[in-house]
Amino acid sequence: MSADARRAFESELADLRAEREKVAATLRDGGGDEPGDRADQADELRRADLLDRLDGRIAEIDGRLREAAVAGPPDTDAVGVGSTVTVRFADGTRSTLQVGGAAEAPDATTVTADSPLGRALMGRRAGDTVAYDTPEGPGSAVVESLGDTRGAS
Repeated sequence: MSADARRAFESELADLRAEREKVAATLRDGGGDEPGDRADQADELRRADLLDRLDGRIAEIDGRLREAAVAGPPDTDAVGVGSTVTVRFADGTRSTLQVGGAAEAPDATTVTADSPLGRALMGRRAGDTVAYDTPEGPGSAVVESLGDTRGAS
């Protein structure tokens, strides 16, 4: 996971935990002494459902952050999530791309590991030729070099 992706996840996690705290504070303590009307009960159910969804997303992000910490830096000999890869496409153009996780917000220099090009690059080494599908048809590229951008800003 890139440093930017980690920061984004940590920021989202802080926001989710703050929202969860606010929602949890609005739920009744479960005593049931004041049943309220059906609208009150429906509102209570909606807030409980929101709390469940927030808990699920918090657990998902916690898991991703733990997995990234355990995985360590990517292998610099083979393409992996977090690698920077310079590729030469069939038309002769060169591009330096970062391979990001599926949850990372892609930009012009990021290719996600679950995209057609990303899947083709995973595990490849400098000098390897990869084939992948594009909306216009089959594509190919040569891995010219690769490195690690973990910790880069």
